[in-house]
Amino acid sequence: MSEVIDNLRKKKEILKHMILQLHKGEAPEAVRPQLARLMGQVPYGTVVEVEQELIHEGLPMDEVQKLCDIHGEALRGLIDQSAANTPPPGHPVHTFMQENRALEHPIATLRELLQVAASRDPQQESGDLVRQMLPEFGVLKQVDVHYRRKENLIFPYLEKYGITGPPTVMWGKDDEIRELLKAATEALEGIAQIAAQELQATSEFILSPTVTAVEGMIYKEEQILFPMCLDTLTEVEWHEVYEQAPEIGFCLYEPRDAWQPQQGLISLEPLPADASRIELPSGSFTPDELLAMFSVLPFDVTFVDRNDTVRFFTEGKERIFDRNRAIIGRKVQMCHPPASVHVVQEILDDFHAGRRNSAAFWINFQGRFVHIEYRALHSPAGEYMGTLEVTQDLTEKRQLEGEQRLLSSTRHR
Repeated sequence: MSEVIDNLRKKKEILKHMILQLHKGEAPEAVRPQLARLMGQVPYGTVVEVEQELIHEGLPMDEVQKLCDIHGEALRGLIDQSAANTPPPGHPVHTFMQENRALEHPIATLRELLQVAASRDPQQESGDLVRQMLPEFGVLKQVDVHYRRKENLIFPYLEKYGITGPPTVMWGKDDEIRELLKAATEALEGIAQIAAQELQATSEFILSPTVTAVEGMIYKEEQILFPMCLDTLTEVEWHEVYEQAPEIGFCLYEPRDAWQPQQGLISLEPLPADASRIELPSGSFTPDELLAMFSVLPFDVTFVDRNDTVRFFTEGKERIFDRNRAIIGRKVQMCHPPASVHVVQEILDDFHAGRRNSAAFWINFQGRFVHIEYRALHSPAGEYMGTLEVTQDLTEKRQLEGEQRLLSSTRHR
C-alpha cells in the first residue's frame, strides 16, 4: 500500500513540476513527451488535486486560468479514465454529455467552412461562407445554457466537498468562451460581401480560436470534471441536480429518460397544515402565505447572512438570473463569475465595516434593462446581519408615461 501511495505522490510532484514549467514558458509540445515518458497515464483525480494545490500554494487564479488550456493540451490523451463511471440515460451527466455530442455537429461544420476559407484565393469574394458560418455560431452560443447549469448546479456541490479551485478556473474559461462567441458573431453579422483575405484574418484571430475553445471545454468536462463529479456527489445530490435542471434549461438536447437514485425518489415532508403563524411587529402570516407572497413579487430577492452565505432566494416564475436551491449554503462570492467577484467582495467588505449600506447597478442584459441593488441589513442595535440583493427588470417601467390610476386600471381587466 505504501508503494502505491509513494507512486501517486511522485506522479503528483512530476505533474506539478511540468505545469510550473508551462508557467515559465515551456511549450506544451515540449512538455508532453516528458509527461508521457515519466508518467504514462495520469489519473484524472491527480490533475484536479495538483491544480487545487497550486492555487493554495499561491499561483494566482488568473494565471492558472491562462495555463488551463496549455496544460490541458499537454495532457491530451494521457488522462486515465479507466475507473470512471458511466452514467445511465436521464442522469445529469448523461445529459451534459449528450449536449456535448450535439455541439460537435456545428463544430465540425465550422471546421470545414474555415478550411474552405483558408484555401481560397485572398481576393475571392467569400460572403457565401460568412452566411453559412453565422447560423452555426448562433447554434454554438446556446452552450451558455449548458455552462449555466454546470456553474449553478454542479459547482456548488463540489465546493461543499472543498473542491473550489478547479470550478472557479472552469467558470473563468466558460466566460472567456462566452466572450469569444459574442466577438465571433459580431465579426460576422452585417457582412454582405467580404474578400477571402479579410475572412482568413478574422478566422485566424477570432473564429478558429472560438471553435477551439468550445471544443477544448468539451474535453475538459469529459476527461476531468464529469468523472470527478461522479466520484464525489452522492445519488441524493445528483437527484437534486436532476430536479432543478429544467429550471435553467437544456442545450441542443432534451432529455426524455426519467432518472432516479437507486434507493428511490427523495420525498420532502410537507409543512403541517396547522403550522404556527410567523409573528412580526406589523402582522403575521402562515408559511404557506409567505411562500405565496414571495412567489409573486415582481422582482428577485436573495438573502445572504452575516457570514456571506446564501440562505434564501425567491422562486418567482420569471427569474432574471439563474437561482437554484443548490446555492443554499453556498458562499455568495462563489455565485458570481470570477471576473466580477472582486466587485462583490468590495461591497461586502464595505457592508461589514459599515462604510456604506447600499450599492446599486443597472445593466443591459439580453435586451432587458436590469436594476440590481444590494442593501446591508442591521439589527436594532446596529449589528450587521447580512445583505439583501434585489434584482428588477425595469424595461417596461422605463417606457411608462402619463398616469394610470387604480380606477382606470380596473376598467380594462
